Amino acid sequence: MAITPNIRPAAAAIPNMIPQPDSVTPGEGSFTVTAATQVLCAGKQADCAWVAKYFTGLLKRSRGLQLSAGTGEQSGAISLRLSAGMGPEAYRLDIAPGGATVTASTRVGLLYGAVSLWQLLTQNNAAASSIEIAGMHITDAPRFGMRGLMVDSARHFESAKFIKSFIDTMVWHKLNVFHWHLVDDQGWRIEIKKYPKLTKVGAWRTPDEAGLKDIDPATGHPRPYGGFYTQKDVREIVAYAKARGITIIPEIEMPGHATSAIFAYPELGSGTAPIGVETGWGVFPQLYNVDDKTFTFLENVLTEVMGLFPGSYIHIGGDEAIKDYWKSSPKIQAQMKALGIADEKALQGYFTARIEKFLSAHHRRLIGWDEILEGGIPASASITSWRGLDGGIAAARSGHDAVLSPEKPLYFDWRQITGAGEAPGAGRVNMLREVYDFNPSLDALTPEEQRHIVGVQANTWTEYLTQEELVANAVFPRAAALAELAWSAAPKDWDGFMARMPAQYGRYRAMDIPHSEAAMKVKVESRYEAGRGAVTLSNQTSFGEIHYTLDGALPTALSPLYSAPLTVPLPAVVTAAAFREGHILSFPTIARVDLASLYRRDNQDMKFCDGRGAAVLDDAPPSGPRAVFQVNAVHPCWIWEKADLNGVSTITAAVGQVTASRKPGPMLAPSTPDGELEVHLDTCEGERIAVLPLAPAVKNDAITTLQAALAPRAGVHDVCFIFTRSKPDPIWAISWVQLGPPARP
Repeated sequence: MAITPNIRPAAAAIPNMIPQPDSVTPGEGSFTVTAATQVLCAGKQADCAWVAKYFTGLLKRSRGLQLSAGTGEQSGAISLRLSAGMGPEAYRLDIAPGGATVTASTRVGLLYGAVSLWQLLTQNNAAASSIEIAGMHITDAPRFGMRGLMVDSARHFESAKFIKSFIDTMVWHKLNVFHWHLVDDQGWRIEIKKYPKLTKVGAWRTPDEAGLKDIDPATGHPRPYGGFYTQKDVREIVAYAKARGITIIPEIEMPGHATSAIFAYPELGSGTAPIGVETGWGVFPQLYNVDDKTFTFLENVLTEVMGLFPGSYIHIGGDEAIKDYWKSSPKIQAQMKALGIADEKALQGYFTARIEKFLSAHHRRLIGWDEILEGGIPASASITSWRGLDGGIAAARSGHDAVLSPEKPLYFDWRQITGAGEAPGAGRVNMLREVYDFNPSLDALTPEEQRHIVGVQANTWTEYLTQEELVANAVFPRAAALAELAWSAAPKDWDGFMARMPAQYGRYRAMDIPHSEAAMKVKVESRYEAGRGAVTLSNQTSFGEIHYTLDGALPTALSPLYSAPLTVPLPAVVTAAAFREGHILSFPTIARVDLASLYRRDNQDMKFCDGRGAAVLDDAPPSGPRAVFQVNAVHPCWIWEKADLNGVSTITAAVGQVTASRKPGPMLAPSTPDGELEVHLDTCEGERIAVLPLAPAVKNDAITTLQAALAPRAGVHDVCFIFTRSKPDPIWAISWVQLGPPARP
């Protein structure tokens, strides 16, 4: 049963606004907004009228309060004013008993001021006929000029509708750069009229992630996966973003990550031609060659791209360009010799310089990932530093502008928390606090060099984010922390940020934005102990107080306060939530604690055998619900640590299949054609205590439950689960494991 508690924001020293404004000064009295309140532009400027309409739409959608918009000036109104003399994104916001006034010099500044006013009117998100806000004076302007989010539409395609919604949500965080990854080995996503095969051929792949099971009955072949944006789509999205103060930077990868283009036009390649658009993840050897005809192709592509995207920057990628084909090509080696180029890194520098010269001639700026520094780059080129901070430091010291985008902590496809129920994502973890604590002011740089750090950006790669809602869930609320470090010059205050986050969660809910509440949600862990359940409660941020109930009721601030592990009779239902100053911070967690749950482990609650992290994947069946697995694709093997085997007589495992997207490690030879799940005692080389044949699961696209007898064992042991297999694809994965619990008192 769905439970929707009346979640209210916790009190905060400053209004519940994200990002935190530059300056907030308390004022006199208060101002009440009702349905009779008008939103008025001082003059008949089209920009002001657009902002007024946008603001009233936000308020209607989030609070159910419909205000009318018009022109003129009167007491008791919300006034929007364009006035010279302020920075391009700066604004002032004044709240007094006589009304609210937003003042800015530009459309985007006025929009940001209106968004801040909307945040003041959504301190909670219940429908209301009137909303009172305290008097105050806010002056605000951004810390960095480039505050970005990158979304990868090449690995998994997102609809134009989703992209527009994502852009709107960026506006509410005052983020102003949308880096759009449109090209990669797994797909070419933008229509280029001069080269139609780029989308006719390069935009489609036979999807390994569906395990080749999604068969089209009309053809008997797997359905292709893909999609692309027409130039009409792109123009609409660019205009949509521009209206909201967001610049889109398109990324057209070169010289690597080019399989989709080279498959469409094999003459562009430098080695063995690909047999299809790439279906797996990783780094692949396909590189463009350095023929004049290839540069003509790229220049023609970029000409069409520049015609669609009016921003200053064009991103050329440049990362992970494996040089093996260049090294092994006699033709390319001869070209290097003729050009006086010493090695393949320098050849990439030559490649980058030719593209930069072309872009510069068209009054555009080249930007690429930090690898482009290795071959040398032209003076006007900029970088996005993803491999830590060294690239940004090197660029700034050399006089190049840099956007800081280190994978730790600004890769948002990394998971947000570990444990059962976590959404799909890449193997490592970037927690909300790690994003918030990132410091883009680099001590290694002088003040002059620091000026070349022009912004920060978080990246959302989509190898494991197969659905649009998973992309949004990965980005929000970590984008709130990104927004604060990119916009706010005020000293960081984690507790203050967390106190403002419940209101932000409320806005996400009101606006139907998929998001994660993992940072606030209570985690319930339990184990069997002397005939009862020993229960530990925690949340990732250690923020707030945890209150719980044992009778199935929703907890309140008056429910028992958790201070130490609980001992509960079996069976029990533990319901817990975090609170601050009497207000609930997130949805409650409900956990049943009984013998079955104490002798069960989810795949995300077990350890991996080689000690490395793993991705959380879904099984992408052709129909029905998706299962989620945490699996190390190179070495799919799990360990249940300290399992109590006293009296256990059966073992049940739920298993499913995911696609091999990485080169597998050594495979354990099967005893039967379809393979088995082997269970070993203490170590993965220890005694084999159970075998669960996979034959019943081979033709099942969904989860299959397998069971086997377990010879009696006494004591507490580690238990290893490892699959045997004769081929790398598909990868078998465990969903959960259940030990047949003994009859306990």
